[in-house]
Amino acid sequence: MLIIPVKDGEAIDRALKKYKRKFDKTGVVRALRSRQQFIKPSVTKRQANLKAAHKQRNLSKEEQA
Repeated sequence: MLIIPVKDGEAIDRALKKYKRKFDKTGVVRALRSRQQFIKPSVTKRQANLKAAHKQRNLSKEEQA
């Protein structure tokens, strides 16, 4: 359960914003989406390697320019 301390006189919009930020950091929605469909560990590793290679290529292009 998330607990958000609200000061006296603080606007409800601000408290909602704090709640949403805290909820996003917990990663609940991300975990639920990943559980909707099973992805083999080998596929996950392959995607991570491709992403890392792409990042590395972009970094090397920036260094050369």
